[in-house]
Amino acid sequence: MNAAKRLEIFRRLHEDNPEPKTELSYTTPFELLIAVILSAQATDVGVNKATARLYPVANTPQAIYDLGVEGLSEYIKTIGLYNSKAKNVIETCRMLVELHGGEVPQTREALEALPGVGRKTANVVLNTAFKQLAMAVDTHIFRVSNRTGIAPGKNVVEVETKLMKFVPKDYLLDAHHWLILHGRYVCVARKPRCGSCRIEDLCEYKAKTSDD
Repeated sequence: MNAAKRLEIFRRLHEDNPEPKTELSYTTPFELLIAVILSAQATDVGVNKATARLYPVANTPQAIYDLGVEGLSEYIKTIGLYNSKAKNVIETCRMLVELHGGEVPQTREALEALPGVGRKTANVVLNTAFKQLAMAVDTHIFRVSNRTGIAPGKNVVEVETKLMKFVPKDYLLDAHHWLILHGRYVCVARKPRCGSCRIEDLCEYKAKTSDD
């Protein structure tokens, strides 16, 4: 895919949704961090229901740490893998209190040192909470990048690297949100909704399938 096509794709995505946002509910970087940790193999809707119960009671590292694993589990037990997630969140809260003064660090290295935080989660926090140029590649973004031809790659790191290189700079900050929403609601896994897609004429998936 050439640069002109990519530019037009993101121009249209921006035109349709000028201020894209995550669908996870949060008010602070810490709330976002915990929500993203909880969202692994879970839906944003499910996470939001759990945090709507949790955050009014505890929404700081110290307050959640004080709940302990069992106390936290009561609030998040509707989420898949809640036992291991509760342990990770409690240990993360301990580290934030003891090592970072209760603040969420703003570097990938420090974030990835927290339990339950991998490269994708770190990139979400850096991009969404701290407005850094970072690209969190989940299953939706991996699929859209490969299917459309925007940034094909064999693994998430390769796709992330290409997106950081190929997405026009003016659109890079919000590209994560546009791509994830596009994958979630339009370019879905089993049967992409090509007929209602704003970038159908620019997509290389359609070109490939029509040639077959």
